[in-house]
Amino acid sequence: MSKITTKPPRPSLASPGVLLATWFGAGYLPKAPGTWGSLAALPFAWVLVDNIGYTALAAATVVVFVLGLWASKVYMDKTGAHDPGAIVIDEVVGQWIVLLAAPLDLVPYLIGFVLFRFFDVLKPWPISWADKHIGGAWGVMVDDVLAGIAGLAFLYVLYQIGAPYLPRWGG
Repeated sequence: MSKITTKPPRPSLASPGVLLATWFGAGYLPKAPGTWGSLAALPFAWVLVDNIGYTALAAATVVVFVLGLWASKVYMDKTGAHDPGAIVIDEVVGQWIVLLAAPLDLVPYLIGFVLFRFFDVLKPWPISWADKHIGGAWGVMVDDVLAGIAGLAFLYVLYQIGAPYLPRWGG
């Protein structure tokens, strides 16, 4: 006889902490919630940069990081799980960090998306160290910050070597 297992119910998006932790429900989409969270971060970054500028994106990244610490704790307290996949506010922060090096153009945004997902999934050192050794809400957030910094550095280097297919800053 096979044993049927059911997933515990997901916390309601009516809770502000859950709503933010899942980035407005993106973390509840099927398969690969981190990828959905990263994708959901892109239009927010675009609108901020297009309407206010990179300073706004940097400030929003800091604000969302702090909110992410709170929202991650709320979500983990409600579920009893450590770093559940539905928490994707950390992906938003990491993705926005990479986009700080991206001109406002589709190609750099797509490259930034791929770079962030690459570093977030593979977790080279020190990202893997942070993922394994930092607990709680800080642990949820910090490894993605490090993946974002790695992606930002890589994108910056691409621009420094003058990759001819990349759109330039300012057009």
